[in-house]
Amino acid sequence: MSYFPDVPKIVYEGPTSQNPLAFRHYNPDEIVAGRSMKDHLRFAVAYWHTFRGTGSDPFGPGTMLRPWEDGTDSVAMAQKRVRVAFEFIEKLGCPFYCFHDRDVAPEGKTLAESHQNLDAVVRVLKEEQQRTGIRLLWGTANLFSHPRFLHGASTSCNADVFAYAAAQVQKALEVTLELDGANYVFWGGREGYVNPYNTDLRRELDHLAKFLHMAVDHKKKIGFTGTFLIEPKPHEPTSHQYDFDCANAMAFLRTYGLEKEFRFNVETNHATLAKHTMMHELLYASGYGMLGSIDANRGDPLLGWDTDQFPTDLYTAAQVMLVVLGQGGLGAGGLNFDAKVRRESFEPIDLFYAHIGGMDAFAQGLKIAAAIRQDGALTEFLQQRYASWDNGIGAEIEAGKHSFETLTAYMLQKGNPAPNPSGRQEMLENIINRYL
Repeated sequence: MSYFPDVPKIVYEGPTSQNPLAFRHYNPDEIVAGRSMKDHLRFAVAYWHTFRGTGSDPFGPGTMLRPWEDGTDSVAMAQKRVRVAFEFIEKLGCPFYCFHDRDVAPEGKTLAESHQNLDAVVRVLKEEQQRTGIRLLWGTANLFSHPRFLHGASTSCNADVFAYAAAQVQKALEVTLELDGANYVFWGGREGYVNPYNTDLRRELDHLAKFLHMAVDHKKKIGFTGTFLIEPKPHEPTSHQYDFDCANAMAFLRTYGLEKEFRFNVETNHATLAKHTMMHELLYASGYGMLGSIDANRGDPLLGWDTDQFPTDLYTAAQVMLVVLGQGGLGAGGLNFDAKVRRESFEPIDLFYAHIGGMDAFAQGLKIAAAIRQDGALTEFLQQRYASWDNGIGAEIEAGKHSFETLTAYMLQKGNPAPNPSGRQEMLENIINRYL
């Protein structure tokens, strides 16, 4: 049975195509910078938004038309939904998908029943993976939706909730291994605080670190070789999240001796909520060898919350791919469309339009970034701007050959610093525009 009978497999038709159900720029087999587009971009579909999103918002209930849904949250419906999802992903041509445990299987009345429900759905996920060749980019556990997590999960004031969260992550991690997932993500959905008066902040951070150490121990015990990823977010749903941004999360990991066990899954909308650009967050993560994967979406600059819209901005896509190409790719990571169609785009066909647009945008961004790098348009300028550090006093400082005293003697003899070079910001922005 087909759940999208009127949609053919989405194929590349080129930039002149007027077909809304075709790629104009994403050609999976096209070689760019020595690698196929498919291998560069490693697109993934987000199960929670694409197949569980209802279109609800703070001002009204869901609007989505999903004819395959029967209105229940049963295991049978969850298994049917897997068939729907894999037909969609296969027709779209995405090589990966991502999920939370509670996206794919319903919560049971007890932890044991929840585990049983998940196992029943995982059997179908395995069947569909084997049938299609589609892989799991990463799995994770939903530790934020159920009322038990109202005070957080690993940072809860309730030790039993900490224990429940540990059991849920153990199961989710084991399922990710069973499905040959490439990574496992930790997003601190409610790991933060709303009111500092009722919060023992240092104790909660200690508990979060203890939880992550337990996860690392279990990962090694079961032989999971995938990457552990932290997904920073500054606030929402709490006023302050403990994994505020990449810099904050890096400091946390180093403080607790976890920096060798994790990398970052960076999301565009989370970067903007932290008052950063996506390029800033990616450069920070990449600079420390910590960029592992990316949630590809965008926010609405006129709204103050995490709108998770599909990415269509070519500047952002090109900036993302400049950083990714600069570090030689994402390895086991990828570009996950952690994005949802708008409340007004409620028909199933809109799911295809949204993903096609995002995939085309990043295909263009990849080609733009590759051309910029091939021409050396930024590299040459950076080399010139930092030339004073390549020899003379700059090279000596970097080599650790100076102290405040020797540098004071150097400047007393020289008198004044050499003139500063111009930053050429406007010229560089003009250069980037040539490629778009």
